[in-house]
Amino acid sequence: MPEKPTLLIVDVQKAFDDPAWGKRNNPGAEGNVARLLAAWRTADAPIIHVRHREPDPDPEWHFFHEGDPGFEFKPEAMPVADELIVTKGVNSAFIGTDLEERLRAAGATTVVIAAIATDHCGSTTARMSGNLGFETWVVGDACATFDREGPDGEVFSADLIHRTSLASLHNEFADVVSTDEAIARLG
Repeated sequence: MPEKPTLLIVDVQKAFDDPAWGKRNNPGAEGNVARLLAAWRTADAPIIHVRHREPDPDPEWHFFHEGDPGFEFKPEAMPVADELIVTKGVNSAFIGTDLEERLRAAGATTVVIAAIATDHCGSTTARMSGNLGFETWVVGDACATFDREGPDGEVFSADLIHRTSLASLHNEFADVVSTDEAIARLG
């Protein structure tokens, strides 16, 4: 029997509730993360929670400092029992962590990613996952991002950033799927 896909929940942390991030898309992302977690738990499939940590309580990034409430997982993404937690300090969950080694040791071949923010840690982790040879699914409706300002000052909407980020990943680094599709593929 083939190995069940590994669900990777990336940076679904309270820090992203801070209004400093600005306008966000996909308010249903956390609900879809909860649905994925429930399905993976029911199937007894592997789950890895990834969180971002800043080493210093820098005023700009304070909400990712371990002492800040923002460092905590959102309720919909709260790990249970023996679920693995990987803590990272950069955008990719593979850099500076033992994530790849853990996946390979477990015989994982498929990685399923849900993340905040789609275009930052979600995309970076998905690109590396694909480059490392894992079959990678990005669950688009279980990801979200924020408005972004370009170098010329033009503001791009969160929805546009989200959709173009997913389009850039699809069929190149990952297969972009919906929550329903991911759960169906899990079987």
